[in-house]
Amino acid sequence: MTTTDSLTPNPVLRVAPAAPAEAAAHFRASLVFHADVSDVAAALAADGDLGFVVLDSRSTAAWDQGHIPGAVHLPTALVPGQAGQLLDRSVPVVTYCWGPGCNGATRAALALAELGYQVKEMLGGFEYWVREGFEFETWQGHERHTADPLTAPAGAEDCGC
Repeated sequence: MTTTDSLTPNPVLRVAPAAPAEAAAHFRASLVFHADVSDVAAALAADGDLGFVVLDSRSTAAWDQGHIPGAVHLPTALVPGQAGQLLDRSVPVVTYCWGPGCNGATRAALALAELGYQVKEMLGGFEYWVREGFEFETWQGHERHTADPLTAPAGAEDCGC
């Protein structure tokens, strides 16, 4: 067992937490830039005007393997040349790519923002969409996998966050 003296803070507090107002500003800013997989799924399931469009920024092969129903397919590299033909600048865009280990959605979001679009990135990407048990489309039809209990509570409609 390791002990620390009272003058040496533990690793968590080695850098002190931000002041509450500063923390609130940081977390509010984070929500401006990001959308959660389960929130996107809830919005899609709620029938009616979403108020945003979902954009899959992966390759055609990845799109064919599976994508969110109703998403627009526009690979990141093609955003500058084709966004204007596929997207309405007055409608916010939520981008996604493979998952947390891929920054394609971030790069697509940057390209869209530079073109004048309001944009958010969907945290977790397609990986977490599938892992949370939401339906997706492939070139063969619709699929759904059982939710991974490490990403979503078993049998629950949402994570309760």
